[in-house]
Amino acid sequence: MPTTPLTGPGPDFMLAAGDGAAEHLSGFSAWTVTIMDALGPLGVGLMVFLDSVFPPIPSELVLPLAGFTSSQGQMSLAAAIVLATVGSLVGAVLLWALGKWIGIERIARIAVKMPLVDVDDVHTTVAWFDRHGEKAVFFGRMIPIFRSLISIPAGMRDMRLPTFVLLTTAGSAIWNTILIVAGFVLGENWSIVETYAGYFQMLVIIAVIAFVLVWIVLKVRKHRRKRAAGIDDPGAEVIALGEFTAPTRPRYARSEPPPRA
Repeated sequence: MPTTPLTGPGPDFMLAAGDGAAEHLSGFSAWTVTIMDALGPLGVGLMVFLDSVFPPIPSELVLPLAGFTSSQGQMSLAAAIVLATVGSLVGAVLLWALGKWIGIERIARIAVKMPLVDVDDVHTTVAWFDRHGEKAVFFGRMIPIFRSLISIPAGMRDMRLPTFVLLTTAGSAIWNTILIVAGFVLGENWSIVETYAGYFQMLVIIAVIAFVLVWIVLKVRKHRRKRAAGIDDPGAEVIALGEFTAPTRPRYARSEPPPRA
């Protein structure tokens, strides 16, 4: 069935396939469509790469649209999936390298200076990642917000690059395949995927906000109890050099702080 090509630039773009559906796009969406129209599968990879390091470009838009384009014979479905996964991986490795360069101790020293955060919180977080880091990297590639951010703590804890690449590739391939194939199957109704992915993202945001609010309430209560008992000493909250030693085994062991003097 003949299709009307994507047009631009301009404030609004229309993607039409036959007489069935039309989508009006603007802003980042319009720019995304223009790049994909010009570069094909390479454009998909580029947009997904940018999504990894610059979240305002949503994969929930790029991937279903790539699937729809494939259904019209304008792009290979396999090529779209492969290039999208390559784009995800390249962006993730860059963020992993950034996390490795920053280092866990540098971030920990900043964290303990923030209100309500203490050394125990940092140790608890690091210990959790040491136990669950591999699962977090794999499943995190399928969760909005965390999809990009999870690469940074993996680098901070010096997760082995081959392990990180394998887990990131597997998780990204699953996420990319689901959204691209959904766009391919839905055809002209590809935007349904973006809509429901948006609902999923909203649920994640609500869950994160709820978690942060509960954490703040619990920390305020804890600090009030410590002040009432006369044991609240913010000056004691310091990170010693070498306090966090990156695990050397493929699977992480629990991080234990060194004895304090």
